[in-house]
Amino acid sequence: MISGTGTEDNWINETPRMSVAALKLEQGNGRAIYAFGINGKEIPRFANVSRARREGGDVSLLGYQRPEVRKHIAEIRDYIDSEGAMIPNAIVLAFGNGTRFYPYQNRVPVAFDGDGTPGLLEIPVGSDDEDKIGFVVDGQQRLAAIRQSERDNFPIFAVAFVAETDEEQREQFLLVNATKPLPRGLIHELLPGTPGHLPERLRKRKLPAELVAHLNHTPDSPLEGAIRTATNPSGRIADNSMLKVLETSLSDGILWELAQAAGGDDVPLDDMCAVLMAFWSAVREVWSDIWELKPRQSRLLHGAGMASLGYLMEEMISRYPGDGLPQRAWFVEQLGLITDECHWTDGWWIFSDGTKRRWDEVQNINKDVMMLANHLTRAYRIRHRQWLRAGVADHAD
Repeated sequence: MISGTGTEDNWINETPRMSVAALKLEQGNGRAIYAFGINGKEIPRFANVSRARREGGDVSLLGYQRPEVRKHIAEIRDYIDSEGAMIPNAIVLAFGNGTRFYPYQNRVPVAFDGDGTPGLLEIPVGSDDEDKIGFVVDGQQRLAAIRQSERDNFPIFAVAFVAETDEEQREQFLLVNATKPLPRGLIHELLPGTPGHLPERLRKRKLPAELVAHLNHTPDSPLEGAIRTATNPSGRIADNSMLKVLETSLSDGILWELAQAAGGDDVPLDDMCAVLMAFWSAVREVWSDIWELKPRQSRLLHGAGMASLGYLMEEMISRYPGDGLPQRAWFVEQLGLITDECHWTDGWWIFSDGTKRRWDEVQNINKDVMMLANHLTRAYRIRHRQWLRAGVADHAD
């Protein structure tokens, strides 16, 4: 039996069409869904994108798709052109009237045991958008990337349903795209174990995520078990707070210098972890009485405190006089120069411009972070100069 999306009167035999092997499923109230594999570059022959718009004097909404995101498309295209590219998630299409489905019946090419009916799906194709019966409900960025790809053929799965009105298509668009995204913390935890090609935005996060994993799961790390992640929900430090410290250092701090010194694709994880563990071990030793406190009880391991200490670490390392990397004992000595300037759990921060903040009024916002970081680094520079002069005087005596 032949099934289709319209009456026989709607079927114009002269219309060019293509045939694909497909599996037909029927869901609620006999709604037909077709699944098939196809070269992604062929889909624009019968489907286009219905963008959300309002035209002329009619205020009614037309279409539903968002604009293309060029950067996102470029990332997908680069991945498609890479070796071993794989896109397992299907493009979702909506068909209007015009397709025909021919069940294989007694001429099934392979043994089939399962739900659905295998057969041949005939789809009209058109040179103009107005002649195309398909609309892209989900996957427009992927299709744009495939279109721009240097590959002549990139097979992809498609799932199509029948929707005769714009409203039905919009409903499915919302249902498909309203799914809850992965928690950012889970993404960060998955990145270190993902060695393949990644989009640029994820590739930039991978090294900081690897460092967080090392700091959080290395037995002799001062931060072992302290960073809150998807698999360590009891940690008292937000993973994002530590990631910001690491990203700043990887941008123009000691971690960037170590990466540059290594050259090429080699990442000196051991050296990076060594200097981070030395500094945070010193922080733990200098403020041992409040180290275990949660951020609401202390600003030491609060987002603002973590970020400002990250800037302080860079300031200290820039003044390290020895060869190699600073050790814990040196950091302990340097942190000791400014302990009386710190009010992590009580009292008031008194900043150089005269601003006063109660210890728990400092928030994890850029203005407060920079105010606290400037306060600590300025105090350290002053105390460090005094410390150097005192050392010279002692040596002269």
